[in-house]
Amino acid sequence: MSDLSSKISLKDLTYIPYIDENGVINEELEGKIGIYAIFNQEQKLEYIGYSRNLLMSLKQHLVRQTEKCYWFKFYLIERPSRSILEEIRSNWLAENEDLPKGNAEEEILWTQPIDAKLTMTQEDKAEYEKNDELGKIKLLKKVARRLEEEVKQKLQSRNVTIEIRFNPKLKEDGLLDLK
Repeated sequence: MSDLSSKISLKDLTYIPYIDENGVINEELEGKIGIYAIFNQEQKLEYIGYSRNLLMSLKQHLVRQTEKCYWFKFYLIERPSRSILEEIRSNWLAENEDLPKGNAEEEILWTQPIDAKLTMTQEDKAEYEKNDELGKIKLLKKVARRLEEEVKQKLQSRNVTIEIRFNPKLKEDGLLDLK
């Protein structure tokens, strides 16, 4: 264990509101390398991750898990080092009494694009089955756009003002992920 990673305790870091009074995530984290922990409204740990661009990762999580992103803590490192970040993450996970669901059974919800296909109605599914390839793509885009509106409404209800742009190419596969 490196000296650095053993000294960084999650409990010693300060809770930071996920969304500040201007409706944005701390913009100073753009392009910063580090590890972060995300907490819900009651400051219960939901997920621990690390990134080469903390701001982008925090945006992705906010879009994917809006109701679970109310607070976060982070620690920056100067140079990318997966081994140091993994070590800190292991220590933080061990420090917490329970393994957060975001690092266990709900990990896919935190780390993978949103699958709009899971929101298809019975009518959508019936239409999908009878369509040709182009028709299926159009339907998946429609379903993805419908879900995109729901996500944006949730963000708006949290007073989020950051620009959210989804990758249009992924919508053809029924997936939503930030561009």
